[in-house]
Amino acid sequence: MALFMLLMIGLIAIGLPIAFTLLVTSVAYFTVTPSLDIIVVQRMVTSMASFPLLAVPFFVLAGTIMVRGGIAERLIGFADVLVGHLRGGLAQVNVMNSVLIGGMSGSASADAAIDSKVLVPIMRRKGYSNGFASALTATSSVFSPLLPPSISLVIYGVMADVSIGDLFMSGIGVSAVMLVVMMLTVHVMSIRNGYEPSRKRATAGEIWAAFRASIFALLMPVLLLVGLRAGVFTPTELAAVAVIYSLFVAMVIYREIHWRDLLPIFREAALTTAMIMLIIAAAGAFGLVVSYEQIPRLLKSALDTAAISPTMFMVILSVALLIAGTVLESLSLMIILIPVLAPMGASLGIPAEQLGLLLVLIFTLGGITPPVGTITFTVCAITGCRLGEFTRAFLPFFAGMLLVVVAVILFPPLTTWLPAVLRH
Repeated sequence: MALFMLLMIGLIAIGLPIAFTLLVTSVAYFTVTPSLDIIVVQRMVTSMASFPLLAVPFFVLAGTIMVRGGIAERLIGFADVLVGHLRGGLAQVNVMNSVLIGGMSGSASADAAIDSKVLVPIMRRKGYSNGFASALTATSSVFSPLLPPSISLVIYGVMADVSIGDLFMSGIGVSAVMLVVMMLTVHVMSIRNGYEPSRKRATAGEIWAAFRASIFALLMPVLLLVGLRAGVFTPTELAAVAVIYSLFVAMVIYREIHWRDLLPIFREAALTTAMIMLIIAAAGAFGLVVSYEQIPRLLKSALDTAAISPTMFMVILSVALLIAGTVLESLSLMIILIPVLAPMGASLGIPAEQLGLLLVLIFTLGGITPPVGTITFTVCAITGCRLGEFTRAFLPFFAGMLLVVVAVILFPPLTTWLPAVLRH
């Protein structure tokens, strides 16, 4: 098995996409193991034969429609009247806008791309440094994988056999803590750098006008949560409803999308979905290798021998995955490791929601942390920010995110209380 792990590491080192790395490693393993009568392609297809996985392409399509449908501008206006009067007004708007978009796009990359194109240029014109604006935009995108309809939580729920609805509810609690931490960080950094509010405190009439302009966009996460918890929809059915609703809002209410725009939207969503599903299929084949080698059982035995507590396990896991996430693509890493880590967490008595939110948070942070963070590259490519400038500005936000990670590890009710309350 060690030789095949070295092969996989070598393929990753030379830049082979992770899906093909997993496939090559799996094919090589099954080729030299004649006792296994395994057809790799059949295993790939079987790993995708999951009804809940249909939620992934639907949520990807819904997020693409919401991004293209004029939703972002209306949400930015609403965020501005809510928090624009605080110190570092535009930076606070950036954070609040990520919370609002996070309840619609489900993708950190989509959120980061929107704010990089729309908000960062405005922030630079108002005197914010490019490094600060870019680092804030990348960090605030962490809300999207934690809030429904998070694609990452859907994938985790499917692969770890955990209730997707409970994961969605858990994400709300973690996001609330992260919102407070990020707004405090922005406040402190704004005092240090001399960033002023972007506007005077909004009147009740201005808040109402901004709310009316964005109400149909704001209703989408409400539809998701109420429909899911009331048992009206399964997560997969809810994803299809989200597509219909987003199309209706974008085409009928806001009229930002026309029939001629649908083909490019479908093409973009299909390409994104294909990338995700190919990785899942390849991970399914590789997961059989992991299972046949009994790696989860061996790791569990090692943990029992070392007598590691659940808290220490999560601390060690967080550090290791954060380091790994700086050099590996976060979604790929998540899909590879979930089948191994979920049973280990369960055997240690860690609540499924707590481990799920911790892993998604850590994997997403890995996508931001230089030098190989995919979200960092997305933001810097759009804003033109140099990596060194980005890294220096990112450190205070990174420290804040580590506090959120510590809170998730030390306070299980942060992730388990809300699902338990709504379950009854």
